[in-house]
Amino acid sequence: MSAKLADMVLEVAVIEVVPGAEQDFANAYRGIRGVLTSTPGCRSARMTRGIESPSRFVLLVEWDSVEAHEQEFRGSDRFDKWRAAIGPFFAAPPNVQHVEDI
Repeated sequence: MSAKLADMVLEVAVIEVVPGAEQDFANAYRGIRGVLTSTPGCRSARMTRGIESPSRFVLLVEWDSVEAHEQEFRGSDRFDKWRAAIGPFFAAPPNVQHVEDI
């Protein structure tokens, strides 16, 4: 495993969207994605959508560290902008976890 992968933390956020609002959510994500990806410590971000469960989206974000996510993004006005753009489409609060390669 490369050092880059070993030092990276993956944020996995399972997002349930209000049925019928999936396309609006996807459009809002596309419009606000740059706020996330331009955050110091963010390496990449990818949003996926369930095939069997089309109202379920999974956000995968590679961070330098948990601290980069929590301090540089969640602790900043970037998060407020992010949540204002996509939060209205949530059916429930997202389930967010940090994982690392083994």
